[in-house]
Amino acid sequence: MLRIELAGNWRLQDEFPALTDVEQALEVPPRVQRLAFETTGLTGWDSGLVTFLLDLMALVAQRQIVVDQEGLPSGVRRLLHLATAVPERQGARREATPEPFLSRVGKATIAQVGAAGDILGFIGEALLALVKLCRGQARFRPVELMMLIQECGAQALPIVTLICFLVGAILAFIGAVQLGKFGAQLYVADLVALAMALEMGAMMTAIIMAGRTGAAFAAQLGTMTVNEEIDALTTLGLSPMEFLVVPRMLALVLMMPLLTLYGDLLGIMGGGLIGLTVLNISPTEYFHETRAALTIGAFAQGLIKSGVYGMLVALAGCLRGIQCGRSAAAVGQAATSAVVTGIVCIITASAILTVIFFRVW
Repeated sequence: MLRIELAGNWRLQDEFPALTDVEQALEVPPRVQRLAFETTGLTGWDSGLVTFLLDLMALVAQRQIVVDQEGLPSGVRRLLHLATAVPERQGARREATPEPFLSRVGKATIAQVGAAGDILGFIGEALLALVKLCRGQARFRPVELMMLIQECGAQALPIVTLICFLVGAILAFIGAVQLGKFGAQLYVADLVALAMALEMGAMMTAIIMAGRTGAAFAAQLGTMTVNEEIDALTTLGLSPMEFLVVPRMLALVLMMPLLTLYGDLLGIMGGGLIGLTVLNISPTEYFHETRAALTIGAFAQGLIKSGVYGMLVALAGCLRGIQCGRSAAAVGQAATSAVVTGIVCIITASAILTVIFFRVW
């Protein structure tokens, strides 16, 4: 019989002896058939001692040596019993070998295809819910729609005011530097007006709403997913698409054109401030040049784009919220993913619509 004496402190911060000494003692003849412990000198221990004993027991088990735990403290024996009560599942520990490159590419491709399928399915369900809305069959609370309109519209005015005004001023500065080389500072009014009406007004407003409202939609629906409220709606026979997604889509689609018009005006005012104070353009000249440059078609393009952007932002926020996991961390990840997805969709839609308008308009 081999007796191992444990003395002193056996804590995680202490240095433990190597198992090689025990291996050497087991190799010395005669063959050891029983292993016992002496712990009268043990002054302190924690889970580090349990880990050491587990490794030791795994070592002697390979040699079919019986372990006598009677000499160990009762607390250590109970922890060892708990640790060995359920055997370790085969394959539970992952090997440290890196996964092959082609395997990682394949898994990423499969995941992306699955995600694309989920997105298409969500869009299809949203379109069906909109068809029911047009038929008057969609079930949602009108009061919630009014609250969402206020949240997406009036409450977003301060940030839209600041951003669009500054964007107009920046465009005027950039245009002044380039047009000043030709003595054509007056055409800064044309540049700012057309840029805001055709593209920047709708795009900047949409990006603001993606970071503000899209993230809020994802957080709201994500929290409802965590609290199992969406499951409760389904149990009650209410479609989450009709009850939750349709009001948010309507609110953003209705408010985005109005916010875009407001943003266009603020951007033109920002450019006008730079024209009046830096370029010494008179208010009358700036006004007449802006009116001559703008057309109904330019405003129509911006408004059509804003409606599309609003739909995309609402879909991105609701999609990520409904796909949210069942934890608090997943809610934050859903909000972040909604913002990223919304902005990517906005930029992609902007490029596509610009090409279409250039060919058709």
